[in-house]
Amino acid sequence: MECLKDKNLKDCTCSYPGCSRKGLCCECVRYHRAKGAIPGCFFPSETEKTYDRSVSNFIKCCP
Repeated sequence: MECLKDKNLKDCTCSYPGCSRKGLCCECVRYHRAKGAIPGCFFPSETEKTYDRSVSNFIKCCP
């Protein structure tokens, strides 16, 4: 399967500077899942900017 990084970058909401997974959704999901966290694109913009990717923060902001 071909990676759609260029297409994904148009919609990627990650604001973390220097993120090596920006636009690489498969790698991003794998990384955050391994850490017990949720990718930033699942959060509202203002919450995403806090970089708190915890499940508890997701439940708090996205009931």
